[in-house]
Amino acid sequence: MSTKNNNPQILSSVSNALRILKSFSTFEPTQKVSDLSESLGLSKSTVSRLLSTLAHEGFVIKEKKTGKYKLGLSVLTLGGIVTNHLEIHKEAAPLLHELVNDTGETAHLSILDGLHTIYIHKEDCSHPVRILTHLGRKNPTYCTSSGKVLLAFDENNLIEKVIEKGLHAYTSKSITDPDELRKELELVRERGYAISTEELTEGTRSVSAPIRDHTGKVVSAINIVGPLQRIPDYKVPDIAKKVTNAGKEASERLGYDKRLLVVR
Repeated sequence: MSTKNNNPQILSSVSNALRILKSFSTFEPTQKVSDLSESLGLSKSTVSRLLSTLAHEGFVIKEKKTGKYKLGLSVLTLGGIVTNHLEIHKEAAPLLHELVNDTGETAHLSILDGLHTIYIHKEDCSHPVRILTHLGRKNPTYCTSSGKVLLAFDENNLIEKVIEKGLHAYTSKSITDPDELRKELELVRERGYAISTEELTEGTRSVSAPIRDHTGKVVSAINIVGPLQRIPDYKVPDIAKKVTNAGKEASERLGYDKRLLVVR
């Protein structure tokens, strides 16, 4: 869909090039010129020229056999610079490693990206059977444990925007009723952590807790995720305690003082 910006400071060519880069995702890692043209509302010639420029700079690569484009190493380089300089990443990354050792499951660090959550760090478990996740992957907020945490403690009424967009059912256990979601988020605030059981992917369960910055604002979520058979109901309380403690320690490393909550 084409979007116009009347701001004279905005270069349309640069904006369109960035829109092309943002069109790639875990679910659509490769793109054809015709597909990008249709989805972005740009002519094929414009898309082709922009892709040629991006390819020259290493941001995309053209596959010889298919003619499709995929992201190049320049994107990875810039992403690594951003990730390594995020204070949250620096302080929480070691805790993810400890959490994996304590629970035996994969751990993630997530932040909000619009109406979605995005993984900025991942620590894999040693089990041969793992849940397939990717750094940079975007997930819906309302049916993931990390998303629920970020929604529950959001200060900008993001929940209403999520509801307005629509609560799509990814599985039979996805929350699709707005009132049920609001009640779920209230429960998250009360107990201090969130659980997602087969709400996004069947056969999986995740548990997440908030991470606060020095002002007391929730800026990230830390979670563990694994197959439901390895995280049965009776294990949830113990895992929730470990995840919550990791979130608290990460918050303290970011300068958070729990006495701030009394003031806020």
